[in-house]
Amino acid sequence: MTPRKLRICHVITRMIVGGAQENTLLTVRGLMEKGHDVVLVTGPSSGPEGRLLDAVSIPGLQLVEEPTLIRPICPWTDLRALHRLTSYFRRERFDVVHTHSSKAGIVGRFAAARAGTPLVVHTVHGQAFHRYAPWWRNRLYIWAERLAARRCHRILAVARAMIDQCVEARVAPREKYRVVYSGMDMQAFLSARPEPELRAALGIPPKAPVVGKIARLFELKGHEFLIQAAAAIVERFPDVRFLLVGDGSLRGHLENQVARSGLEKNFVFAGLAPPVDIPRYTALMDVLVHLSLREGLPRTVVQALAAGIPAVSFALDGAPEVVIDGETGRLCAPEDVPAVSTAVIDLLEHPEKAREMGRRGREKVREQFDWRRMADRIEAEYFETLEEQAACRPATR
Repeated sequence: MTPRKLRICHVITRMIVGGAQENTLLTVRGLMEKGHDVVLVTGPSSGPEGRLLDAVSIPGLQLVEEPTLIRPICPWTDLRALHRLTSYFRRERFDVVHTHSSKAGIVGRFAAARAGTPLVVHTVHGQAFHRYAPWWRNRLYIWAERLAARRCHRILAVARAMIDQCVEARVAPREKYRVVYSGMDMQAFLSARPEPELRAALGIPPKAPVVGKIARLFELKGHEFLIQAAAAIVERFPDVRFLLVGDGSLRGHLENQVARSGLEKNFVFAGLAPPVDIPRYTALMDVLVHLSLREGLPRTVVQALAAGIPAVSFALDGAPEVVIDGETGRLCAPEDVPAVSTAVIDLLEHPEKAREMGRRGREKVREQFDWRRMADRIEAEYFETLEEQAACRPATR
């Protein structure tokens, strides 16, 4: 099929400051730069995580906010969203509807199929079903994902692990999936350098080692494991600072946990940072820790590696695809707090080894996770799948 201008609609539940949202926005930007007509449909984006579109603007972006597209399960509101999106897709006659996140992915794929959209695509950024969710919720989401998978033509995933999990849960056959690694603005991290002024503004002493974590202060993000691991690290490095970048509903709880541990002077809660400033914070770190219990592809790990910073991570989901144990960082068994302490201490005690891991990581991620490469891959998937669909249609007289 000869490439042509497409009318594309991306659908996501909310545009908070988060990995799936950054991925979606860069995809939209890349497709717009290629000359396609792109619309972004999102639900309300309020909350302590911040609004991504307040911090990052794309000139000419067509944005539609659908008030019924909400994150919590609410059958009556979800049905209204289904009907409203179906009507919108029929009216706008998109060539492609591309959904993101589980809730928007389920409602959006049903709506696009009902509207007769020629190509329906979904991206798996992280699973709605996982080992830490109640069994009944997992069954509900797997059932809904199976139904939605039958109503789309292609499913993209930000990591191979996401595909393995979906296939194991019998959401869809493996041939329906493709890996498209999450794209990022790599140059901002490749060129990031520590800023003494920022370090001083955060109250971090000039020679204190810095262990960082960049994530929403939210359930399953693993901050509590870092706080538990901190005591052993502080015993070896009394001046160490744990730099937490992000905000969320658990901030008060985590601050109390730090206080109960007697580690107030070692923890720096930096709060919510605009995406443009994340490279500046990352460059201050000697080690980045990623202890989420549920993640598709850990963007902060990729970004840290691009900045030459090694990572310590739980061996979950897509993390082992970027944290190669002993080469670009250290992998620990999920929830193994002593292993986290040991891994961080080892990297702080051996800075040359840590720098070498960071160098290897930078080489690994430099090209693989560039956002324009992601947009190229996604556009290619659109045209390839549209061609497959055209070949499957019966010939008309």
